[in-house]
Amino acid sequence: MRSGVLLIFLFVALLAGCSSAPKAPVSATTPNVRTPLPHITQSNSADILGNDIVFQAFSLIGTPYRYGGTSPDTGFDCSGLIQYVYREAAGVSLPRTTAGLTSMRTAKPSESALVPGDLLLFAMNGGRVNHAGIYIGEGRFLHAPSTGGAVRVDELGASYWQRTYKGARRVLSSN
Repeated sequence: MRSGVLLIFLFVALLAGCSSAPKAPVSATTPNVRTPLPHITQSNSADILGNDIVFQAFSLIGTPYRYGGTSPDTGFDCSGLIQYVYREAAGVSLPRTTAGLTSMRTAKPSESALVPGDLLLFAMNGGRVNHAGIYIGEGRFLHAPSTGGAVRVDELGASYWQRTYKGARRVLSSN
């Protein structure tokens, strides 16, 4: 009986000890200062959304290519992937085709000024833009390449992509 009471007492003491955090000693020289939360500005909110775009896109790596595809369940083509990622990650509605993406009236950053989330445009057959991807940073982009392929990451600096690169569009403005 006595050991049962002792066990209950120890159990209650253990629970009480876990229920509160220890307090730091307060001294006359230590002010009680709270660290303010970071202020989200327009420019870093675009950075945050750009990262959300990249994370959403990464979650789709390996999804099969499907011409006209707009869903992770059925597969994606390049513009379907972009449309899906922007809608899901940023609530932004984008055109469904590469022609529509090309004609958007948004900033056109130079290749040296790309930021994660920028759209990259390519002319695979030398003529009009017919392929697009999402810049993810460090010279890489994510895209749904072609029939038989799957969503993947490629290097923008590769000779093939450099030959076919036609510019970029910045959807997420930092202004």
